[in-house]
Amino acid sequence: MHIKEETTAILKQFDIGNKFASLPALRKASVLIPLMVKNGELCTLMTLRSQELRTSPGVVCFPGGKRDPSDEDDVDTALREAEEEIGLPPADVQVICRLVPIINKSGLLVTPVVGFIDEAFRPRPNPAEVSAVFTVPLDLFTSDKDHCAAHDAAGMIHSFDFVDPDSGTHYQIWGLTAMFAILVAVLALRRTPEFDVFNSEEPLSFLQQILHQRTSKL
Repeated sequence: MHIKEETTAILKQFDIGNKFASLPALRKASVLIPLMVKNGELCTLMTLRSQELRTSPGVVCFPGGKRDPSDEDDVDTALREAEEEIGLPPADVQVICRLVPIINKSGLLVTPVVGFIDEAFRPRPNPAEVSAVFTVPLDLFTSDKDHCAAHDAAGMIHSFDFVDPDSGTHYQIWGLTAMFAILVAVLALRRTPEFDVFNSEEPLSFLQQILHQRTSKL
């Protein structure tokens, strides 16, 4: 079976659907985790936020943002934001699944939406929001080679160093973006990380438990 078809079949098993619709009302956001097969390897597309932005300037992230009143659901939000930020037409994304949301440090309930895009896609970044777009091999997020971790008040913060072979640019991928990337890598590659993170045997159950613990305090 081709990598794309195999990965799609694996990830569809973890689609949460509307499982968390009954959670307390929270401000919502979504990110799109765009997967592609590049040179026979499973990769993901990431962006570098513009230095002109008020929040998190110059930080690596996935395309995404806050829910708009016109958005029907989390998928709509992720696709709309991806089109606005990097010129990715929604019709060119094969949406696979929604994974367990995480509450970020600003109190937003952020849902990761995973989808496949074509390797031939050429980003058209909106300079007001995005200063760079690059692809990263997904297995980076299960290897300890370029990984480090530190504790803060919110728990363990994971970070990865990545040098883009196309541009030679060095990127640091950390925080919620790194956690989402680790989660997708663990599920898609069916691989245990070489570092301590969530229970990699049952990552979604672990994250669901954390989510319920946090929302129960609201």
